[in-house]
Amino acid sequence: MSLQEQKTPLVGIVMGSDSDLEKMSEAAKVLEDFEVPYEITISSAHRSPERTLTWTEKFKEDGGKVIIAGAGRAAHLAGVVAAHTTLPVVGVPIDGGPLNGVDALYATVQMPPGIPVGTMAIGSGGARNAGIFAVQILALVFPELEEKLQAYKKKMSDGVAEKAARLKEVGYENY
Repeated sequence: MSLQEQKTPLVGIVMGSDSDLEKMSEAAKVLEDFEVPYEITISSAHRSPERTLTWTEKFKEDGGKVIIAGAGRAAHLAGVVAAHTTLPVVGVPIDGGPLNGVDALYATVQMPPGIPVGTMAIGSGGARNAGIFAVQILALVFPELEEKLQAYKKKMSDGVAEKAARLKEVGYENY
């Protein structure tokens, strides 16, 4: 089956609160750019554990392949999701709170053996990378995504070359 024939979401984005949406929307933007079907929801590991379990199980049953879980502070969402599925789970620690996301980073990255969570950087950049990482995982099955990833990396490289050329234009050729 090609990616264009895929009717159900391949990536699930789950976040602990609507306050995480601004940051987690970066993952959604990447998936939209790569035309990867996804769904997005809010479910808390602490305030709605049954909802989290039900969503995780249903997402896999419906054919989902990768889950991106973003949460701040105690940030147990990615770990709880990973404990209930064999799908790859990518955690995004959300910045905020008194420790500015460092607590979320530790909670996401320090999983016990046997319950892996691929952990990205704190905040929007981490959410963006989570989207790209999900596309890379899916590219193992959908060759058209591999081509799009190659084009994406070339575009980034070309952008750096353009910025370097602009430095020369404004007189910084010795830097």
